[in-house]
Amino acid sequence: MKILFAGPSLWDVPAAAMAPLQLRAPARQGDILAAVCEGATAIGLVDGIFGNVPSVWHKEILYALEQGVPVLGAASMGALRAAECAAFGMVGIGEVYQRYASGALVRDDAVAQTHAPAELGWRPLSEALVNIEATLDHLLQVELIDSDVDQRLRAAANVLFFAERTFEQVVEKGGFSGAVGESLLGLLLAHRVDLKRLDAWALVQAMMEPIRKPDITWKLERPPAWQKVHSDALQRLRQASLAAAAQDEAGSV
Repeated sequence: MKILFAGPSLWDVPAAAMAPLQLRAPARQGDILAAVCEGATAIGLVDGIFGNVPSVWHKEILYALEQGVPVLGAASMGALRAAECAAFGMVGIGEVYQRYASGALVRDDAVAQTHAPAELGWRPLSEALVNIEATLDHLLQVELIDSDVDQRLRAAANVLFFAERTFEQVVEKGGFSGAVGESLLGLLLAHRVDLKRLDAWALVQAMMEPIRKPDITWKLERPPAWQKVHSDALQRLRQASLAAAAQDEAGSV
């Protein structure tokens, strides 16, 4: 059972296109631990929740690796955690990961986006900074904008709060209005580079292939706090299993 945690980075990709991967919502703290306890044979981390709930814990990633479960990360929270846990065996994929791993990218809000809930398919409501910068790189390369426009738009994108980052706001914050602003916005939208989606899809493709188990040469420490978290996770799984069994029995004839 290969489990993929993804949301806004792959919001427009049908789940059927990612079969046989088991697609789950963006991960929060405890989800990777639960996946290991459920018997996952490989875990892909793309999107993760942060802010209003605890985010994916590094310790649960290390636990998965120690248990011989490969963990791959890309595009968003996955790229961040892969850069942080690469030394322990987590596999990073894609350009966003490479930039974090090399130190070229350090700010974690560069991949952050607001998005719609699961009921609306996790549709992004803001634009990730890495996507904006990739779009500007492309427009500059094909000479559709000059270096002055590029610098003004790039500076505007960098100072905007992640939840307010949209191409419209970048153009406005950059000081462009009227016909010039509308023309620039049209260029940005027409030539948008979704770097997060490209990296996330590369992870999906990697998970479709046989994945080698991590080569672990270290041992995970298990302090009392970790033991409690692990015990609680197992208890929740047992309760969920019993509830499912009871429901099946109630519906049988």
